[in-house]
Amino acid sequence: MLTSHHNSHSHLVVKEILLLSIFKHMASLTKNLILAFLCVLFGFVCFSNAQLSSNYYGSSCPNLKTIVGDAMKEAVNREARLGASVVRLFFHDCFVNGCDASILLDDTSSFTGEKNANPSMNSLRGFEVIDTIKTQVEAACPNVVSCADILALAAQEGVASLGGPSWAVQLGRRDARTASLSSANAQIPMPTSTLSTLISMFSAKGLNAAEMTALSGSHTIGQARCASFRNRVNNDTNIDSGFAATLRATCPASGGDGNLAPLDIQTPSQFDNKYYQNLEARRGLLQSDQELFNGGSQDSLVKSYSSDGEAFKRDYASAMVKMGNISPLTGNNGEIRRNCRAIN
Repeated sequence: MLTSHHNSHSHLVVKEILLLSIFKHMASLTKNLILAFLCVLFGFVCFSNAQLSSNYYGSSCPNLKTIVGDAMKEAVNREARLGASVVRLFFHDCFVNGCDASILLDDTSSFTGEKNANPSMNSLRGFEVIDTIKTQVEAACPNVVSCADILALAAQEGVASLGGPSWAVQLGRRDARTASLSSANAQIPMPTSTLSTLISMFSAKGLNAAEMTALSGSHTIGQARCASFRNRVNNDTNIDSGFAATLRATCPASGGDGNLAPLDIQTPSQFDNKYYQNLEARRGLLQSDQELFNGGSQDSLVKSYSSDGEAFKRDYASAMVKMGNISPLTGNNGEIRRNCRAIN
């Protein structure tokens, strides 16, 4: 009798444990479903860091980092500006519906892509570098690595190859099957953006003002077209007069839209903290650059980065990881594109 009573008691305990575990699982599932619903309903920026990992391709494509690194070094050796161009591609990608390689898609009959959005038109470049890397990755690991992950890795390698920091790139993104011109026009800051606009546009992506100021340090490398700084060098007052005079030779009041000037006049091909020193000297090339040091909330951080290059690089690396986590497509969402310019 005792044994059967003991057995039935044991069965009851097991049933209770099972029921509890089912309820817990359902509660967690319900919570996730509600969160997913809210994300869709209110357009929240929903991070899914847990689904990305730095060794995502550890067994399926073990040489991935080497392939991307070698290709980026070769590209940057050929033309230093390509490091900055690829970083900018990654930024423009992540700010429009998350880091999903939508920026790489060419226009089709069914959608107009993001390449000709106002913040990108005639100025985004480096697409052929990503094409080359994709071809090499496909040869080594066919149908495994997303274009979104290749772009994230290439941006990190571009920064590192110009003397910038390295970081563990989180991987496991999938590629979008569509792109959005209207979202690109609405969600990417312009060279004329004010500080309050910059803060609110980054905030909409889950990035705070300090992270925005660190990420703006990308402008320590690369160049800008005259069309994006003409108004600043011809009309602004918060600009060093000698700096403005030099730039007017490159960028007159009219004409010469495509003429280039370095975003960092001191070391245009070296990833360092000179960008912030330029801001302190009123030598920011774009209006949106100088807004970071113009009597506003970011002045003290600019001063801090200007004197402490290591702190800047540390903060930049962690902000890049956070930006790379904006709304990635994972699991069964999206696809692994065979050609980064077109859906399968």
